[in-house]
Amino acid sequence: MSKLIFLDIDGTLTEAGTNTPPDSAVRAMARAREKGHKLFLCTGRNPDMLKPLLRYPFDGMVASSGGYVKAGDKVLYDHPIAPETLKIALDALHRNGVFCTIEGTEGSFGDANLKDFLDSTEGGNSEIERWRKALSESLGIRPMEEYAGQPIHKIVIMAREASQLEECKRLLEKDFHFIIQDVPAHGCVNGEIVSHDFDKGKGVRRIVDYFGAKISDTIGFGDSMNDLEMMETVGYAVCMENGSPALKERADWVCPAVTDDGIYRAFEKLNLL
Repeated sequence: MSKLIFLDIDGTLTEAGTNTPPDSAVRAMARAREKGHKLFLCTGRNPDMLKPLLRYPFDGMVASSGGYVKAGDKVLYDHPIAPETLKIALDALHRNGVFCTIEGTEGSFGDANLKDFLDSTEGGNSEIERWRKALSESLGIRPMEEYAGQPIHKIVIMAREASQLEECKRLLEKDFHFIIQDVPAHGCVNGEIVSHDFDKGKGVRRIVDYFGAKISDTIGFGDSMNDLEMMETVGYAVCMENGSPALKERADWVCPAVTDDGIYRAFEKLNLL
């Protein structure tokens, strides 16, 4: 029976902040597709930031944490934040000293002093490392002042204290998820704000419905708490050994780390090769 396989990127398919999967993962994906399985990126990255991964063959994507979904060349879902709501959110976050990036199909825009903030933190989870590397290597995050009203699907947030998010939560939590990573040792709180109308799990269901498949024939791979809805939706959930302790507790199985040929070894164990 062919499977629909959903793969997070940072910390799962690749080391955090990079665009090159291990050779073993590339081989595993190629063999799985030869066996008739379908592969989908399922990521918090917007379509612009995941473009480097599209040199590998995928059957579609759940991008922007579910705000933008494609099967092949067909767009199944595209749900940007209303401009007036985006302004309310950014005003509240900036008033409280929260560092932000905003992401849409046409690119990402970040606060000018975000790089200094990240450089002052220590360690971090896969999301922190992705942004640290993206900024230091100039991987397409443009200054916030260049933002000119392009559609935006989600807001990435970083702050010293969770209390800095309280005003924005009061204003928006009725309609938006505040997804906060659960690794506190890096010296800052980080996460993302996304609409209740979508998440990675809803994106999985949109693709499953499009192909007329069954949820029981889906497998999801992730490593951080923004993968939770995907993991709770798919028929079989796999967390990487390098992943969030809280996510590991929700997974059906914990596979080896991304740096330890985790994807290949998981595909082999699950008879996908």
